[in-house]
Amino acid sequence: MAFQPAAIEPGHDPRVYHSEKEEQDAYVPEIYHLPDGTTPNLETYMYYAKIQRDKEAHSARNDAEGGHSGNLISRIFGRSQGSDRRSVASGPSESDGKNVAFSSEEGGSAVAAGEYRAASGALRTATWGSVFYLITTDILGPYSTPWAFQQVGYGPGVACFFVFGILAAYSGFLLWWMFLKLDSERYPVRSFGDLGQRIYGRWFRHVCNILQSLQLVINVGIIILGNGQGLSQMVKFKLCFSVCNVVWTLAGMILGQIRTLQKFGLVANLSIWMNIIVLIMTMAFVANSPPNYTASPFGQYAGPVMTQAINLQPFQSQLNGIMQIVFSYGGAMIFIEFMAEMRRPMDFWKAMALSQVFIFVVYMFFGLFVYTFQGQYAINPANQGISTYGLQTAANAISLTAGLIAAALYGNIGVKVIYNNVLVEIFGFPHLTATLGKYFFAASVIVYWSIAFIIGSAIPQFSLLSSLVAAVCIFQFTYTFPPFMILGYCMQVDATKGDGEFDINNPDTHRVDTWRDLSRWKRALLTKYKHTLFFVWNFLLTLACLACAILSAYSAISEMVTAFDVTKTATSFGCHSPVDNSS
Repeated sequence: MAFQPAAIEPGHDPRVYHSEKEEQDAYVPEIYHLPDGTTPNLETYMYYAKIQRDKEAHSARNDAEGGHSGNLISRIFGRSQGSDRRSVASGPSESDGKNVAFSSEEGGSAVAAGEYRAASGALRTATWGSVFYLITTDILGPYSTPWAFQQVGYGPGVACFFVFGILAAYSGFLLWWMFLKLDSERYPVRSFGDLGQRIYGRWFRHVCNILQSLQLVINVGIIILGNGQGLSQMVKFKLCFSVCNVVWTLAGMILGQIRTLQKFGLVANLSIWMNIIVLIMTMAFVANSPPNYTASPFGQYAGPVMTQAINLQPFQSQLNGIMQIVFSYGGAMIFIEFMAEMRRPMDFWKAMALSQVFIFVVYMFFGLFVYTFQGQYAINPANQGISTYGLQTAANAISLTAGLIAAALYGNIGVKVIYNNVLVEIFGFPHLTATLGKYFFAASVIVYWSIAFIIGSAIPQFSLLSSLVAAVCIFQFTYTFPPFMILGYCMQVDATKGDGEFDINNPDTHRVDTWRDLSRWKRALLTKYKHTLFFVWNFLLTLACLACAILSAYSAISEMVTAFDVTKTATSFGCHSPVDNSS
């Protein structure tokens, strides 16, 4: 599986160079209020978003006219020219100058709210090229694609890669469109939950945060499990498998004490290239050596390698294979964070479109290549299917290091999401920037990794566990939520067609009815024939995706139960390694 980096190159990913206070602010849920204490309505968000987009367009024209665009390479992959001196947020502030905020870390000094927004805008420095790099290395997937083809065969595998790629691109386009319509300097959208809250309210933000937290902690558990398998191969299964998992859990608890992503910069960049090296090594080694029969569920040599155009097996097994393809396109959860870091979010579609093409071509090629040489013996992750011990150990040594870095990054983000959205917001814990908050953070890291260890060790089924998280979490962010959100957004926009003229000083007085009135629902659903068809399409797509996710989750759970009934299968918290099928 590919892992989430924290940076591209020094100076290319602004997230890695934020201060600890700036990073903390990115995870704190913001509840925005108007002067009268009410929450802004959709029209207010759209009003300020249009101002923001106009500023960005004006900034782009100024850069072009002033010769600040630089050469092609710097425009695509580099940090925005002069981003430390100028920003999209510069210029006349939307603030009336009356709102102030106080910084406890600066001795209680008053800072105008407009200055905070300008500072926030100055942090938007990423280009679409750097975001393309991050998307293609953030998304889980390449190591699992050979196993996906083994489960479904060449034909269905290629077809699913194509269909899911088209739908992922469609969902990415919807998220990009909604972000442009609702994000602004005054009311920034900084996460998937923020965007969902603008459309459906706080309940939907809570749903997004819960699924995000669940996905991150299970991802850490999967990496612990995968690293435990790799370590057990390196020691030739002479060390208890549960102990192998404990080793990586303890290492993660120590590395996870790093609070800021800034300090992950160098090692995170290193992990990207480590994974690229492992992919190349895997293809080279499987083409020149027999499959790893010991790691395969078939056990010792069970006949020649066989590949199939269509693998006719139970539907549950095929769905679990398809969920590995979902992993390949499962980066939508962090698309909003990427757009929030971009100097010109309007360019995000370029990064998103190219990344989908890249994943379709490169990830699918890797899966087809390994499956062609290993057939029914392909395993997940693919690099552990190398049979020659020396080459297998070399690949494991590199991938285990990269995996630990990735797990620490997932854990860092996961702990912060849970800490700020649950412990701080609900139970009143101190913020992470406070001295006491840092101690609570250290304790939270230990608890978080302990939970991840329990998940990985209790369910030592790498492919099935990854299929489950793909069905329950990743599928929703990539395929189910975007059409559901665009449906709510467009219905609300159409419902405003019969309202009076919007006045930003009195943002609620222009409405002539409420959602309790049938007239507003009629305008929302029947304003235009083409809009109605668009609503029906997204409604049906939402239901189809939800049904697929539920069926896939059931299939993963069903296969897990069946797997534990097999005698030679690794047991929960046991000493037998899942990749040791020699007996």
